[in-house]
Amino acid sequence: MFLNQLPEAPRATLKSIPSGVEGVRATLKEMQRLVKEYKKHDSIRSLAAELVSPLQQKNFEGEIRRLFNYVRDNIRYLRDIHGVEVLQSPPETIRRGYGDCDDKATLLATLLAAIGHHTRFVAVGKVPGKFSHVYLEVRSGPSWVALETTEPVGVGWKPRNVATRMFAYN
Repeated sequence: MFLNQLPEAPRATLKSIPSGVEGVRATLKEMQRLVKEYKKHDSIRSLAAELVSPLQQKNFEGEIRRLFNYVRDNIRYLRDIHGVEVLQSPPETIRRGYGDCDDKATLLATLLAAIGHHTRFVAVGKVPGKFSHVYLEVRSGPSWVALETTEPVGVGWKPRNVATRMFAYN
């Protein structure tokens, strides 16, 4: 779908990210930048529109579910290079067909933003002060709904036993 129409982008960004909490903040900031940049690309909006086109108009929950299922089921979870934080642009994640948690969350946030949904990234860890994962949440009515695309789970599931959490709003 639209692979030949995707905008040219760097293959991936190998970042020199500080360690600890500052590294998490830097990663989330870069993810926000990618969403802000790529949500405006016609090919991204066209892909989102094609994926939700079978739904009735204004079925916003259905849109969320369709885009979530697309990223969860069509983009393989693959860890970063050992010891290196790699951030892919949304078009590159689509082209490659794989990415880690930040790549999948960024792609889903970008697709949702391209058709008007509000999202936020949630960085989490099971040890106080240490982060090990990021997933997406989307605003649905008055609530934020979890979208965990790296596990075979449905809309609304989120990691358990979380001791540390940080939000970054898109």
